[in-house]
Amino acid sequence: MKLFSFPQAMLEKAIARRVLTLEPAHRAWFTQRWQQKPYRKAFIERKAMPLVTLVAKGKTWDDATFDATLAEWDASFHEAEADVLRPLIEGDGLLQLMQKNLPPERAARLLQHLTRRPASAATDN
Repeated sequence: MKLFSFPQAMLEKAIARRVLTLEPAHRAWFTQRWQQKPYRKAFIERKAMPLVTLVAKGKTWDDATFDATLAEWDASFHEAEADVLRPLIEGDGLLQLMQKNLPPERAARLLQHLTRRPASAATDN
């Protein structure tokens, strides 16, 4: 997927702000991993930036392009990761302009995509 050119620092700031509002168990799970540079890099590149791309470009793409790009985005999410990323779809501070005019059905499909869980999620606490 060709990623949208979005400032990584702004995205990291939005994620850090959202982590503060997570429930304690999810905050502990996410914070422990977020402090590890390889996890942070992988999370930004494979989960957050593709989501930003789908939100930013999804409002102007035709249905076929949106569907193909969403299908190409092969990521599964832990509940804490989904909680961190959900505001990027629903509207969060500096990122609200991106969500503007995103068709509600596409936002719903993105939110549904966040419910994909890895096979090990049941045992990974």
